[in-house]
Amino acid sequence: MSLSNKSTSSNSQDVKQVVSEQNVNQTALAGLLSSYHELNPSCVDELHEEPSALEFMRYVARNRPFVVRGAAVDWKAFLKWDAEYLLNTMGSEKINVAITPFGNADAVVFQGNIPVFIKPYETSEAFDQALGYIQQQEDSGQGQSEVKYLQTQNDNLRNEYEMLFADVPKSIPFARIALEQQHPDAVNFWLGNSHSVTSLHKDNYENVYVQIRGQKHFVLLSPVETACVNEKPLPAATYERRHTTESSGEVALSLRIDELAEKVPVAIWDPDAPDHNATPMSHLAQPLRVTLNEGDMLYLPALWYHKVSQSCGNQGYCCAVNYWYDMDFGGDFWAASKFIRDVALQTADK
Repeated sequence: MSLSNKSTSSNSQDVKQVVSEQNVNQTALAGLLSSYHELNPSCVDELHEEPSALEFMRYVARNRPFVVRGAAVDWKAFLKWDAEYLLNTMGSEKINVAITPFGNADAVVFQGNIPVFIKPYETSEAFDQALGYIQQQEDSGQGQSEVKYLQTQNDNLRNEYEMLFADVPKSIPFARIALEQQHPDAVNFWLGNSHSVTSLHKDNYENVYVQIRGQKHFVLLSPVETACVNEKPLPAATYERRHTTESSGEVALSLRIDELAEKVPVAIWDPDAPDHNATPMSHLAQPLRVTLNEGDMLYLPALWYHKVSQSCGNQGYCCAVNYWYDMDFGGDFWAASKFIRDVALQTADK
């Protein structure tokens, strides 16, 4: 056999091995998904009172979400946080505002044919000015104008919104006891309108999310379904202000690639557009959907993928509070989730 024939034969064998490994991985992942969906309910459990610490820990151990209807109806925030109260309390205090052209902060957008992970343009603005803009946009329905969202995610309710922190519990009792964490790692305040949508992502936190005004619409996927979401390392980018022309005083948001930033692992599959950017496993996903009404509480387990949209009530805005508790990296959950992710990524790359 000539050298060229040997090389061709070797390459052919390598290709067959890669295809065989890919088929084995896909079969194993499909079996995992099938078993998971057979053994777990296809909806989010609904409770009508807060669980005890023991009951909550059972959900944590199973890594399963639940919603408590009306859990926060006695909170001061639920009773007080209309526009007048928020304006009287916060007034013209300077707060961080995330601005995007389409309500797509921390999302996948395309620069030409190349997907990138885009972060919002951030600026400091008076609270009353930001709230007025958000309400006016919602009332007018002018979704084509820039979208503002108060979404700092850096423990902002105990910092820039500290004047509102007295209206909510410092911690969630059942989570504090069960997770043995005296204080949550972060307590966050969120305020925006129906034009803001948070794309599919996951967090390394046990998340207790409480709706105060308006509605939140969650689409949820278990960490077991990692092979379905088509996670890719994408270039990071940020919206920035630029003059539309050199002679114009007008400025618009444009995309700037963060050249020195590391690539960001991002899910590029959207459960609401299941035929786009799909993997061979995407059709096996069974997303859970749940809507939080005013006063409802959601437990979102660590590493669950979630996409979030929102609807406003008669106040013209949607606002919520969430508590992030550090997940436990011990035991087998983190290691098993990482293994599933590694297999899914290797299968997708072949």
